[in-house]
Amino acid sequence: MHAPVPLIATLAAAFALSLLLGFLAVRLKLPALVGYLAAGILLSPATPGYVADMKLAAELAEIGVMLLMFGVGLHFSLDDLMAVRRIAVPGAALQIAVATAMGAGVALSWGWNLGGALVFGLALSVASTVVLLKALEARGVLDSVNGRIAVGWLVVEDLVMVLVLVLLPALSPLLGGAADTDGAHAGEALWLTLVRTLLAVGAFVALMLVVGRRFFPWLMWQVARTGSRELFTLSVVAAAVGIAFGAAQLFGVSFALGAFFAGMVLRESSLSHRAAHESLPLRDAFSVLFFVSVGMLFDPMVLVEQPLAVLAVVAIIVLGKSIAAAALVLLLRYPLGTALTVSASLAQIGEFSFILAGLGMQLGLLPAEGQSLILAGALISIALNPLVFSAIEPVMRWLRQRPGLLQHLERSDDPLSELPMDTAHQYLEKQVVLVGHGRTGQRIAHALREAGIPCVVADENRETVERLRAEGLPAVCGDATDEATLIQAHIARARMLVIAVPQAVDVLPMVETARLLNPDIEVVLRGHDEDEAGFLKRAQAGAVFSAEEALGEVMSAHVLQRLRTAH
Repeated sequence: MHAPVPLIATLAAAFALSLLLGFLAVRLKLPALVGYLAAGILLSPATPGYVADMKLAAELAEIGVMLLMFGVGLHFSLDDLMAVRRIAVPGAALQIAVATAMGAGVALSWGWNLGGALVFGLALSVASTVVLLKALEARGVLDSVNGRIAVGWLVVEDLVMVLVLVLLPALSPLLGGAADTDGAHAGEALWLTLVRTLLAVGAFVALMLVVGRRFFPWLMWQVARTGSRELFTLSVVAAAVGIAFGAAQLFGVSFALGAFFAGMVLRESSLSHRAAHESLPLRDAFSVLFFVSVGMLFDPMVLVEQPLAVLAVVAIIVLGKSIAAAALVLLLRYPLGTALTVSASLAQIGEFSFILAGLGMQLGLLPAEGQSLILAGALISIALNPLVFSAIEPVMRWLRQRPGLLQHLERSDDPLSELPMDTAHQYLEKQVVLVGHGRTGQRIAHALREAGIPCVVADENRETVERLRAEGLPAVCGDATDEATLIQAHIARARMLVIAVPQAVDVLPMVETARLLNPDIEVVLRGHDEDEAGFLKRAQAGAVFSAEEALGEVMSAHVLQRLRTAH
């Protein structure tokens, strides 16, 4: 049947079924998104009963992607992106190459041509930003070092896919597909297409960083001064959707990437926290539609007709790609926790895979069965992804019980994992050990230096540790939940442990390890919000801070006061 009001009918059916099946999934101890995917299958043409408008559902889902990426941009600065570039750029590029080779190799063994195999491999190589963000937010690690690395990795993947989507039509004849029928660029040299794409993306990024980061925060302030809450919320949504749409139309950038940069420039405003809070309900509601739209594209018959092929696709996505990513992270000498987080983040595929599959079919490169297999792999991997994330902590516990294996994986010969031999004695006794050198940690470290109090930084980001050492400041690279990292920071003789990372689950092991090595040490913690602060009080810390505004200044003042009192 076709409803006379397809938009309302699609929204009503999608939200109602998602609520019902999501609730049932949670009661069965499954992730809620499994229920959302099931709702999409029930609304699809592949199942009997009401069929929702698939085109409308896909467009509504795109709005959810925009709002979600906009929210990430509000918490992800350009400095954050640049801080992880040395792992995100080479890691993403190598991981895409490895995953593409695995997917293409399997497709060639099925008798596909080179063009179809290449498109298939590329579609399996790129993860869904939406799924990643939901997983990181659910675990409260979006603002952590590992969260920023994972997001930066996905941003690089998105940029690569933008180039692929532009170059594929030009390469299609060489790969055995149809010629580019777009009159605007037909016959254009490949190098010219590449240059034009890079210039377009560069122009958009430059425009947002030079003009946007000044104009849009100013505009938000003008709206906020009216005192109207609905106008402020409207301005947030208009900025997210408007900039994303303009980026796609004028510069050829994806909606998701455009919305991400929109959030990044609005982060320059002191109203960014309010903007994130006001847009949260809309982000949550429309992100549900993304999972529903994925379910609507899925034909369950592929599981019956090609079970072994589906199994091979899921194995590449969940196992092959993840193992390759973890190995690359470890080769770049990052901690095992970072490797596991990044590998779990990439153990699924999503929106770019669907777009790439559609373009491949349009150009005559990808066979119809290829799109069905990609959709099957997406649905199954998205459903499994929360379980993959849940396995990180048990794997870490298992490895900690086997220190020999853990030491081998952590590359203990890394020079950044221990303080240099010529470190001054003042940093080895009665010093402050500061875990985390993000925005809050930087303020605390600066205040300690201004007061002449020695401080040793422990951080998982290699770039941060290298920068601090270049400035002549002592720092060690590693996961502070690992006893070896705190030992290298000389926690046994430290006066105070200050934990400035927003990771409640990992904080308690840090404190327990620190107290085991130094029973008298004073501990100062930060919490992401009031609920997390209450959870952290179980650590019996000297102080726990949860204020968002001026968190670094408040913690710095407390640390200095306590140190002066003790002295």
